[in-house]
Amino acid sequence: QVQLVESGGGLVQAGGSLRLSCAASGMFFSIRTMGWYRQAPGKQRELVASINSSGSTNYADSAKGRFTISRDNAKNTVYLQMNSLKPEDTAVYYCNSRYVGIETWGQGIQVTVSS
Repeated sequence: QVQLVESGGGLVQAGGSLRLSCAASGMFFSIRTMGWYRQAPGKQRELVASINSSGSTNYADSAKGRFTISRDNAKNTVYLQMNSLKPEDTAVYYCNSRYVGIETWGQGIQVTVSS
């Protein structure tokens, strides 16, 4: 069974840091493009960052310079290091796996940044 499980969310003050983790199971992890998305209340889900099987990364403008996506294929895990967090980063963050048009989503994890 293909599964993505996020961890590491929580409440942090503005300017602080969090590291999200997404553990994958039931899939050939290393060949998949992995991504982090977020959805704030009343807004559409948006891409935060992605990393493909070659390690190439892509970031939303809002994440550039503050967030870093990485992957550990030996652990079937993708990470999102978030620094200099802002209240507008508050959202539910979702892990995503994509391969040949087939997507899998995690259940989401709350990140709340207080001002």
